[in-house]
Amino acid sequence: MSKYLLDTHIFLWALLEPERLSPAVVSLINDSANEIWISPISVWEIIILAEKGRIVLDDEPVSWTKNVLRSLPVREAPLNNEVAWHSRSVQLPHQDPADRFIAATAAVYGLTLITSDNHLLEAAVSYTALANK
Repeated sequence: MSKYLLDTHIFLWALLEPERLSPAVVSLINDSANEIWISPISVWEIIILAEKGRIVLDDEPVSWTKNVLRSLPVREAPLNNEVAWHSRSVQLPHQDPADRFIAATAAVYGLTLITSDNHLLEAAVSYTALANK
């Protein structure tokens, strides 16, 4: 069994645009032997994206995320002090706090981050990342 943390865009693509995912990532996500994890930061990002009109959901954003998370076999990777402390050691060329928290979450919980974000892939020193390729 492997444990994967989905970056926000990977989670959204899996739900809304699965054709954007590589066959390898689709296989990992659909393999019931794997654990799929989501950060609360991703939930927060989804709500903000919907509020700004950058994504369209078929329900109000909070209700949509609650329903999706209830209906899927995903685990929550809670934010805690360890994640906050580790977020400051993530070496990214930008100061995006969401990316820092997601990378730190992968490190603290020992999860492999699935992402298409080159900055997160290049920064994968204290955590493991898998490219959507």
